[in-house]
Amino acid sequence: MRRGLLGIALMLTLGGCASMAPPAPAEPVTGTVPGSVAAVLDESMALLMERGYVVRHADGDLGRVEAVLGRWPGYRIRLEVASAERGSRVEMTALRGGRPLPSRLLEPWMMTLRSRLGSEI
Repeated sequence: MRRGLLGIALMLTLGGCASMAPPAPAEPVTGTVPGSVAAVLDESMALLMERGYVVRHADGDLGRVEAVLGRWPGYRIRLEVASAERGSRVEMTALRGGRPLPSRLLEPWMMTLRSRLGSEI
C-alpha cells in the first residue's frame, strides 16, 4: 500500500514537471542604423565587450554575432545584421537564464548603437 502511494505521488510530481509550458520564443528587436554591415558588426562587438560580454561567435559574411555574459543567471545576445536601403538592419534577441528578455529592455542598447554610428534614422 505504501509503495502504491509513493508511486502515485512520484508520478504526480513528475507529471507536473512535464506539463510545464516551454518559454515563448524570443521576440527580436529590430531597427535600422547608419553604416555598412561590417561597421555595424564592429561597433556592436565593441559595445558588447565594453559591457562585459564575451563574443563567442562572429561571422561577418553571415552578419551574425553571439555574445554571452558570465554572470548569473547567464545572459546571451544574438545579433543579425543585413544591408538595408539606408544603412543596415539590425535584429537582436536576448535571453536571460534561457528565457527571452522583453524588447523594452533591449531598446536602450539599440539607441546607443545608433548614436555611436552617427545620425539617427
